[in-house]
Amino acid sequence: MIHKPGDLLKSVLNEIEKRITEDINADFLAEHSGISSIHLQRLFKFAFKQSLGAYIRSRKLAASLESLLNTGSNLLDIALEYGFEYEQSYLRSFKREFGVTPGIIRRTGKIVKVTPPLNLLGTDLIGNGIMFEPEIVMVPQFYVIGRKHKIPYSDSINMAPKAGKQFWGNDRSRIPNTKEPNIYIGLTRTAGIDADYNWYLPSMQVKSLKNIPEGFDGYTFKPSLCAKFRYIGQHHYFEINRNKAKNMYSAIEKFFNCEYGCKFSRISDVYFEKIDSESYDGNFCQMEWFTPIKNKK
Repeated sequence: MIHKPGDLLKSVLNEIEKRITEDINADFLAEHSGISSIHLQRLFKFAFKQSLGAYIRSRKLAASLESLLNTGSNLLDIALEYGFEYEQSYLRSFKREFGVTPGIIRRTGKIVKVTPPLNLLGTDLIGNGIMFEPEIVMVPQFYVIGRKHKIPYSDSINMAPKAGKQFWGNDRSRIPNTKEPNIYIGLTRTAGIDADYNWYLPSMQVKSLKNIPEGFDGYTFKPSLCAKFRYIGQHHYFEINRNKAKNMYSAIEKFFNCEYGCKFSRISDVYFEKIDSESYDGNFCQMEWFTPIKNKK
C-alpha cells in the first residue's frame, strides 16, 4: 500500500519506535510500507539527511540505556533485547555512538547525548507532497547550458514546467560535457526591477562553457550561501504543474516570513531547482530548490 510521502514517513518513524526491541530493518519497513527497500532508504536519507540503518541503530542504542541504567541485566541480555546478535557487536556500536563503554556509564553515571525520535515538525504538507524547512548551505561555482525562455510573471508557474519538460525530452542530448546526465537544473534569473518577466533556463550542469551548441545559452552560478529546500511528491517529476509549484513557492515564502527565516534575506536575482531523474521510483519524486541568501544585519 503506497502512502502519501508525509504519511509514509510518519508510519516508518512510528513503526521503528513501536518495534524498537525487535529485529527491525529497512527490508521489514519497506514491506510494511509497500515500496522497495532501496527506494525507502533513498527517500529516508533525502528527507532526514541520515541513513535509515544508522537511525534505527541509534534509536536502539538510545533505548537500551533504559535497561542499562535501570536494571541489573547483563550486557548480553541487553544486546539481545534490542536486536543485537552478539554482545561484542552491541559494545562496538555503543562505544561508537556514545564514546564510552556501557560499563563506564554504569559506574560513573556519565551524561551522554542520545538520538531522539525524528518527527515531521517544520514541514509543510502540500497535497500529495511534503516540503521540508531548509538547510543553509554554501553552493560552489558551477556551469550550466540550456535553452533560455522569457517567462512572463503572469504565467510563470505554468510556462516554466512546460519549458522544462520540452528541454528534458528533446534538447538535453545535444549538450556536451555534462557532469551528471540524470540531473535537471531549472535556473531562474530576474530581468530587472521594472520587467514583467523572468528568464528561465532549463539546463544541465557541464564541466565548462566551451562548445555551447547553437540556440543554447550558458550560465555561471557564482559561489553563494543558499537556503536549500527539499520536496517529496507522490507523482512523477513531469507532474510538477501550476498548482504544485504555486504551493511550493507559498511554503518557501512562509519560511522567509517566519522567525527563523527572518534572520536571512533572499538575493532574488537568481535561484534554481534541481531534480535527480534517477531518484524517481515509480511513486515519489524528489526535488531540491536553492535560493541565494545573506544574513540580515
